[in-house]
Amino acid sequence: MSGGGGGGGSAPNRFADYFVICGLDTETGLEPDELSALCQYIQASKARDGASPFISSTTEGENFEQTPLRRTFKSKVLARYPENVEWNPFDQDAVGMLCMPKGLAFKTQADPREPQFHAFIITREDGSRTFGFALTFYEEVTSKQICSAMQTLYHMHNAEYDVLHAPPADGRDQSSMEDGEDTPVTKLQRFNSYDISRDTLYVSKCICLITPMSFMKACRSVLEQLHQAVTSPQPPPLPLESYIYNVLYEVPLPPPGRSLKFSGVYGPIICQRPSTNELPLFDFPVKEVFELLGVENVFQLFTCALLEFQILLYSQHYQRLMTVAETITALMFPFQWQHVYVPILPASLLHFLDAPVPYLMGLHSNGLDDRSKLELPQEANLCFVDIDNHFIELPEDLPQFPNKLEFVQEVSEILMAFGIPPEGNLHCSESASKLKRLRASELVSDKRNGNIAGSPLHSYELLKENETIARLQALVKRTGVSLEKLEVREDPSSNKDLKVQCDEEELRIYQLNIQIREVFANRFTQMFADYEVFVIQPSQDKESWFTNREQMQNFDKASFLSDQPEPYLPFLSRFLETQMFASFIDNKIMCHDDDDKDPVLRVFDSRIDKIRLLNVRTPTLRTSMYQKCTTVDEAEKAIELRLAKIDHTAIHPHLLDMKIGQGKYEPGFFPKLQSDVLSTGPASNKWTKRNAPAQWRRKDRQKQHTEHLRLDNDQREKYIQEARTMGSTIRQPKLSNLSPSVIAQTNWKFVEGLLKECRNKTKRMLVEKMGREAVELGHGEVNITGVEENTLIASLCDLLERIWSHGLQVKQGKSALWSHLLHYQDNRQRKLTSGSLSTSGILLDSERRKSDASSLMPPLRISLIQDMRHIQNIGEIKTDVGKARAWVRLSMEKKLLSRHLKQLLSDHELTKKLYKRYAFLRCDDEKEQFLYHLLSFNAVDYFCFTNVFTTILIPYHILIVPSKKLGGSMFTANPWICISGELGETQILQIPRNVLEMTFECQNLGKLTTVQIGHDNSGLYAKWLVEYVMVRNEITGHTYKFPCGRWLGKGMDDGSLERILVGELLTSQPEVDERPCRTPPLQQSPSVIRRLVTISPNNKPKKAQTYYETLEQNEVVPEENWHTRARNFCRFVTAINNTPRNIGKDGKFQMLVCLGARDHLLHHWIALLADCPITAHMYEDVALIKDHTLVNSLIRVLQTLQEFNITLETSLVKGIDI
Repeated sequence: MSGGGGGGGSAPNRFADYFVICGLDTETGLEPDELSALCQYIQASKARDGASPFISSTTEGENFEQTPLRRTFKSKVLARYPENVEWNPFDQDAVGMLCMPKGLAFKTQADPREPQFHAFIITREDGSRTFGFALTFYEEVTSKQICSAMQTLYHMHNAEYDVLHAPPADGRDQSSMEDGEDTPVTKLQRFNSYDISRDTLYVSKCICLITPMSFMKACRSVLEQLHQAVTSPQPPPLPLESYIYNVLYEVPLPPPGRSLKFSGVYGPIICQRPSTNELPLFDFPVKEVFELLGVENVFQLFTCALLEFQILLYSQHYQRLMTVAETITALMFPFQWQHVYVPILPASLLHFLDAPVPYLMGLHSNGLDDRSKLELPQEANLCFVDIDNHFIELPEDLPQFPNKLEFVQEVSEILMAFGIPPEGNLHCSESASKLKRLRASELVSDKRNGNIAGSPLHSYELLKENETIARLQALVKRTGVSLEKLEVREDPSSNKDLKVQCDEEELRIYQLNIQIREVFANRFTQMFADYEVFVIQPSQDKESWFTNREQMQNFDKASFLSDQPEPYLPFLSRFLETQMFASFIDNKIMCHDDDDKDPVLRVFDSRIDKIRLLNVRTPTLRTSMYQKCTTVDEAEKAIELRLAKIDHTAIHPHLLDMKIGQGKYEPGFFPKLQSDVLSTGPASNKWTKRNAPAQWRRKDRQKQHTEHLRLDNDQREKYIQEARTMGSTIRQPKLSNLSPSVIAQTNWKFVEGLLKECRNKTKRMLVEKMGREAVELGHGEVNITGVEENTLIASLCDLLERIWSHGLQVKQGKSALWSHLLHYQDNRQRKLTSGSLSTSGILLDSERRKSDASSLMPPLRISLIQDMRHIQNIGEIKTDVGKARAWVRLSMEKKLLSRHLKQLLSDHELTKKLYKRYAFLRCDDEKEQFLYHLLSFNAVDYFCFTNVFTTILIPYHILIVPSKKLGGSMFTANPWICISGELGETQILQIPRNVLEMTFECQNLGKLTTVQIGHDNSGLYAKWLVEYVMVRNEITGHTYKFPCGRWLGKGMDDGSLERILVGELLTSQPEVDERPCRTPPLQQSPSVIRRLVTISPNNKPKKAQTYYETLEQNEVVPEENWHTRARNFCRFVTAINNTPRNIGKDGKFQMLVCLGARDHLLHHWIALLADCPITAHMYEDVALIKDHTLVNSLIRVLQTLQEFNITLETSLVKGIDI
């Protein structure tokens, strides 16, 4: 802690905490960077095993065989000033890795050696962040030992190379010399050698600032001016120490809402910080992201990030990775990414791509390999963004962001006003005409596509296919804006008299940034304008709420969704399930009073209040009208004012008390700095008045950061951190000490996290489902429950994919689960053909489920393989991920998910072959608990397969059971049947006489509801007594029973030749070991309608009709209203009587009741019937219909039906069009 002493330690609001130099340590010499080299070697050998046609390029480009100049060597932190500060302890491993993520690079005078700038982030365990800004440049190697070591490495490499490649090398070199087009990497490496007598050797070095806040432009300017001072022929005005000392100890952080000016080596540097009621500080150019990716891709990436998919960014440029990651997370305001966030993944941490959690990571590409060579552990839920090639790969079933078209248009208008084409710019070294000839697929693998040079090419041609862009162009044309020649807009609102202190280009970047961010923030403000109404405040105190956090619902999702426009639901129902939304609401509950409020929340809530005042509408009235952003000008003006009038100017750099002869200047070399002057700050300066204990300082730092770094007070931080179910345990990989034990511990955390997530998901789904069944009677809208259930099941499928891709040995196909199932299927086939399958195995596979004893239909056998075949036979599902999801849905519907997975994992040899030792599926205890959690789904009925795959063909099996007592064998007529379900109905199916069982195939009918059965009354004995009908879905195994117990035939019963039977779903009796509780069946019990029929008088309505019709002719009518009701009643009865269907009196009465209930007329009709004089003649005095009190009670009960909208199935009212 030597450097932490003095005045420096008590200055938590300094602009920068550390100045760091990284590079080659001449003491230790050339050390190969084993970890990153090993990762590259493994990648290369994978490519080699795949027998790729480009073996030479891959292996030479990426492993120990490559030329010494292209190998990775260890870089070291050579110096840091000060040594340490207590509010931000120096993390040497992390800084070293992130300053030079690929280690040291060597070059000769023949190579380009442009300095490269990149930013990085270090996230601490508690989620707080430190920012780093690094400038990497090349310095001549002066150490003779290093030069001769490099020469020796080359001799060894060339000798090895000649042995390995002697015969083909000559022939190939000649041909490649002539053919300029295709230059193999091997040839480059063969001749890209180093000769100590002829070449100058250069090595990379990096200077870096570590700062508490992300002032990217200012830090870049500081570093570039320092580098310029070293490379310019004239020495700088003062020794470099003066400038570094100044930025470390004498430049403060600008206070919120203020701007600050300080001096670099050659010119002033300006930074400005938003006030506490503006959007948080963000200093990366949004323009670059839209140019690199285009609007459409940015929106898709943004949607993936909001729904917490795994996101992998891929680019040759570290700064691009950082810019895209920071922009996407900044545009999420007021939400914050809650999971693993590593915008630059050092080469030695590649194993982190195996993380079975949502992540946002950036991977450096070498510019040679295309996407197909990249082996990623899991891709089922992956969004892959190749930044340099304007290309994005999306996960399946990505819902559309609400109002996407209008949103895209609003953003595009801003971009076009700044001269940026909405489809982005493809920067390319090729000529435009050559690129136009390229197909889009070739673009992806074009090696030189990422280099920025030559003429920019609009990818307009390539994107003409894109439907969103096409619709957008149509919209733009309608608004009269030409896409070809866009005038850059002159902003009338900006004050021309303001003299801004930064250059024009910088101002435009500020303006574009704030305009785009305001538009994005406005979308969330509009979408969640009334979110507070739905926050469920805890009834108990914070402490006990926190203890039971996981059991608590903190947001009324169902009510919120029921207020939303229909098109928003697919996106919103998934978004409400994310960690970032849960954290946002937790924050809201924690910070109830305004002073205590999280700064991000304060800004968001104040915006919502403004909207409310503007719109003056009822708080829960939702509208899908798109409302454009109105806050842009105000936000822009605030920035311009800060830049026009600089609020603070820091102390100028000055000469320090340095030893004579130090700080000597040598052009081209970054000097060895004098550490004694840089290790401690001034004893006092005007920014650091007090020298309080460290504890107080830490609090103070948190307080001053809280507006933008989002650190809360200790207690709330503790709550929020722990309240998060998963993120906190594995939020960040530790960028250091990568010993096997650390990697093992990380994996163990993943396993625990997956199990916890599984427990929470199953609990959430069961609570949701049981709640739904409890209010099945019309509270809550059906479409929302469907959307919500689908969302939860989709997130369960995502979780299963993550579990199955954790610790995979070799990845095959995009879905790890489906790949495992296919292996299992192959194994079974092989064993069956070789006859080595044990008898117990066969029994297990063909076990049948015990079903209702009264049924004559043998139950379907339980078979994992058979269920897979069903999915494989569905032509509509094209991808592996889709097949895995369909299989999960089918298994859930059959209540076999836990059982099937248990069977799949019982093949231990296969699991060992496919998975590494640390994989979740090889941790026995966790695996058992996981299967046990899935078993709880058997307690509820899911129709998640039937309701989703609505267009597929399904085989149905029918069984008709006639009465045993009265011989059905004598029956001579030709029977027919028609089956209806929630999704449709079959044609009339003729049943061959005396065949009581048949199977037919038709499009999915959904849950079955009714069966119409009848016959054509032909032959001598056309009378048929049917006990019941059974129908089974041969894929899901759902069996429905349709009780009848009545005659069909003239002169029998009520003379009906056809009947409508209402079905109920039979439930399989649970096995002894499972014992799930049964939820009540969803179907209406069929006996209800029959009971209604049996009480009803058989011909009363007919006689009443005659009475009212004659009354009408005589026109003795008591009142108008009564008149209408009577006429209505007669119209219905006539229509039912004239129906062409062969139904008896019971059937007709049933139809009348159904129609009366549908049109809310039943209670009127009961009143009419009670008043009708015929009733007096037909009924005894004790009959209900003659007791006025009882009739009035009945009418009151029937009036309650008016609150419901009743939709009748077509089968109930066939042939009647009223």
